[in-house]
Amino acid sequence: MSGAIPGGAAPSDKKPGEYRLPTSAVPKHYDIVVKTDLESSPPSFSGESLTHIDITSDITTLTFNLHPTLSVTHLAISSSDLKTTSSLVLPLTALSVDKDQERGSVDLSSLPGGGLKAGMKGVKLWTRFEAELGGSMVGYYKSEGDLDEATGKKPIYALTQFEPTAARKAFPCWDEPLLKSTFAVSMISREKETVLNNMPEISSKPWKAPSNVSVENVMSEGYELGSLLGASGLTTKTEGKTEGKTEGKTEGKTEGKTEGKTEGKTEGKTEGKTATSSSSESWKITKFETTPLVSTYLVAYACGHFSSLHSEHKSKLSGKTVPLRIFATPDQIKQAQFGLDIKKWALPIYEEVFDIPYALPKLDTLVAHDFDAGAMENWGLITGRTTAYLFDPEKSSLAAKKRVATVQCHELAHMWFGDIVTMKWWDNLWLNEAFATLMGELVIPDRIWPEWKVRAEFLNSHLSAALSLDSQRSSHPIEVDCPDANQINQIFDSISYSKGASVLRMISAVVGEENFLKGVSIYLKKHLYGNAETKDLWDGVSEASGLDVAKIMANWTLKVGFPVITVDEIGDGKIKVTQNRFLSTGDVKPAEDETIWWVPLEVKTIGGGQSKVDHKAVLSERSMTYDVGKADAFKLNAETVGVYRVAYSPERLTKLGQEASSFTVEDRVGLVSDATTLARAGYSKTSGSLNLVKALGSTETEFLPWSQIATALSKLAGAWWEEPEEVRKAIDKLRIKLFRPLVDKLGYEHGPNDAPDVKELRELAVSTAAVAEDPEVLAELKKRFKPFLENNDDSQIPPDLQRSIYVNNARHGGLAEYEKMLKAYNKPPNPSTKVDAMYALCATRQDDLIDRTFKMLDDGSVKDQDMYIFAFGLASNVKTRHRIAEYFKDNFESLQKRFGDSYGISYLIKGAFNSLSSYDDLKKTKAFFEGKDVSKFKLVVSQAYDSIQASADWLSRDKKDVEQWLKENKYL
Repeated sequence: MSGAIPGGAAPSDKKPGEYRLPTSAVPKHYDIVVKTDLESSPPSFSGESLTHIDITSDITTLTFNLHPTLSVTHLAISSSDLKTTSSLVLPLTALSVDKDQERGSVDLSSLPGGGLKAGMKGVKLWTRFEAELGGSMVGYYKSEGDLDEATGKKPIYALTQFEPTAARKAFPCWDEPLLKSTFAVSMISREKETVLNNMPEISSKPWKAPSNVSVENVMSEGYELGSLLGASGLTTKTEGKTEGKTEGKTEGKTEGKTEGKTEGKTEGKTEGKTATSSSSESWKITKFETTPLVSTYLVAYACGHFSSLHSEHKSKLSGKTVPLRIFATPDQIKQAQFGLDIKKWALPIYEEVFDIPYALPKLDTLVAHDFDAGAMENWGLITGRTTAYLFDPEKSSLAAKKRVATVQCHELAHMWFGDIVTMKWWDNLWLNEAFATLMGELVIPDRIWPEWKVRAEFLNSHLSAALSLDSQRSSHPIEVDCPDANQINQIFDSISYSKGASVLRMISAVVGEENFLKGVSIYLKKHLYGNAETKDLWDGVSEASGLDVAKIMANWTLKVGFPVITVDEIGDGKIKVTQNRFLSTGDVKPAEDETIWWVPLEVKTIGGGQSKVDHKAVLSERSMTYDVGKADAFKLNAETVGVYRVAYSPERLTKLGQEASSFTVEDRVGLVSDATTLARAGYSKTSGSLNLVKALGSTETEFLPWSQIATALSKLAGAWWEEPEEVRKAIDKLRIKLFRPLVDKLGYEHGPNDAPDVKELRELAVSTAAVAEDPEVLAELKKRFKPFLENNDDSQIPPDLQRSIYVNNARHGGLAEYEKMLKAYNKPPNPSTKVDAMYALCATRQDDLIDRTFKMLDDGSVKDQDMYIFAFGLASNVKTRHRIAEYFKDNFESLQKRFGDSYGISYLIKGAFNSLSSYDDLKKTKAFFEGKDVSKFKLVVSQAYDSIQASADWLSRDKKDVEQWLKENKYL
């Protein structure tokens, strides 16, 4: 985006009062009853809430968060002073709704004294509300299970997703993380439905709405909350609703009438619609224990027909036994055992590391068919999509197993980091997500599955993603200004998660992991059940380590970007190291290059057959000289712990390639990643990085460096995708030359004693050779697919090779292969197979079959949660790369409406545009978004521009250099 502020996330010109709720009223406790009607048409919910509020300054208006799709049908307020208690039913005309700010404001002028006075405690706001159970995967929403062939129907159930700002779609609330309260939730449901909440169930009993209840009674001592949620609970009706306007007085109710859309639940009967429930099944009310202090975005509940598996955790710290359960629809529960086991394995390690017991009396997980993100850390009731929690030991791949493991461990980390201690505001989101990423995807899995080598894998899975996004001009600092709800979704990205985790990994290496985790424990203990900010974490780590961590880390979290360290060899064993900001476009302006980072150089020297690392070498100024002595070899950023790139001379890079076997896997991963990325950005020639790849390829045996090589060559092929065919084929020849020997060595079948990384290397080698169209590899994949195609016999398709076999047979096959993939998509044996089939449906090269895949995007065949997978899949197919971008443009308004409140729109933009690589594409993309309201996803749009620009610049700059290298090495 032209004129983008460096960092992309522009500082807000709004004052806190414009986007934060007034501090004059503070909620302390919520009593909430929610009634879910999954059988009404449309499925809907209704509820009553009683919020206990303290008043800190005189007010004539009470303001809270309320989404315009949640219809408040009745209001009442009760206030007490030292002498009297007064209760007042308010007309709906007293309620106004600000659609943009998603706030409700109640005019209190009709109260005695014209308002509420400072110092009042125990003010109670009662509301009755209702809405449709929508399908947008935010708020309280409906999810649709797989088709039940016995009934011919898809089961429907309801669950919540409130992070970051969707609790207001389910009940009126003070929807900010700092405003922690306690919650007592009750749920009204049909007798045979299972209901879940953050807390354990206290009681469940039959429920029938009392007759002749009036809204005038709601503040009386004997009133039972929820009594007005029946079909005939009121003596009079209110005409109209929505946005605080109604005619007549507010006794009565709108009998489940739901105008507008929301994700939540509704009641048993909807008058005025053809929506009466067909079932005569009786209702029940289930009450749950009161929560500890918790932020609204972590409140959760669900209702439906679920099956469950059970285990338990015996805490050594508290001596208590914590029930562990996992819930899923009955057809999927058998694949949930591994997800349950992880909780049992990981919780004791978390308690040991933090020296704090798990805080709630139980811990559930609910597996959902429709889920916007991957998973959600609701305290005591973790939720997530099927691919995040289901694993079939017979048919699922190692990658699927690792995903379940890391997602579950990530969400468990949040039970401490995020749930019991919560950030004060969304500008410190990284405190939640970076730490859960570090703990859940590195520290804890390394202790449970050391054979997975997750410490090295972290470089590929997180450091690379972090440096990739943060090298764009449109990136943002880890601590990013977050002015309002419209911008919060945008920062759930690789900066908050992966860069944040990488920075924490770096400071952990500097102070030592033991000191780091001790500091984390100190931090958590000081802020239990409260809120915190970055400084509080640094204080804890400083106390444990004796270092001024806040000073060391300031620019890493407060400034955008990261440095490239240029190494100049000046003779006599001395090197000069200089830091400058790195950009993927290679065009850093002086104003963008003012930050000086505290850089742990971690200089590794090798001599006399021994290696040593100088942990004390730090670059905290623009440049300095360092003496490497008479070492045979040296390398900066040992073990690749630092969040930066290193640029060596071409001669040194060649030497490092020749000496690669002397360095660790982490070092080799870093070498390849730095060299290839610097070449793409124009800091060096691509031919130099290709020389390194060629040298490493002759000796490398480990999966992770090979994975970096494959990624680098994939990016080269991706940027060069519109170049002449002979050039593209020459790049493919290079890939085959490197990876085919691995295929020949490793074969296609796993041995009984193969280590996990050997299995991963086998899959990588086969899939890379296949995408480069090695004829023998393609023939083998076709042969293995044939029994499956003809007889449904998949015995020759190893789970780890399944995606490659599916995709390549669809790519090089025709109608029969496509139809087979469609069947696998519609009725998969496990969630990861469904995803593999999605990519296969996107891979076809036949125009009529491509048309069928695009038709699926609009005819209801693709769940909203899976649209982004199709976008990425179609972008990876050169036949459909431009078409998916055009599809997005043609359907922009409907997609914006469909995904505007979720993370989905950001994923779709990345999928549709980030694979484009020409200046013409950049021009057209900018022209399309020009003048459109992109406020909810402007960062992602800017990042798409930067991505296309970087590819186009690389191609323009190094086209001839790459051709020359390919010719010299006889590929062209």
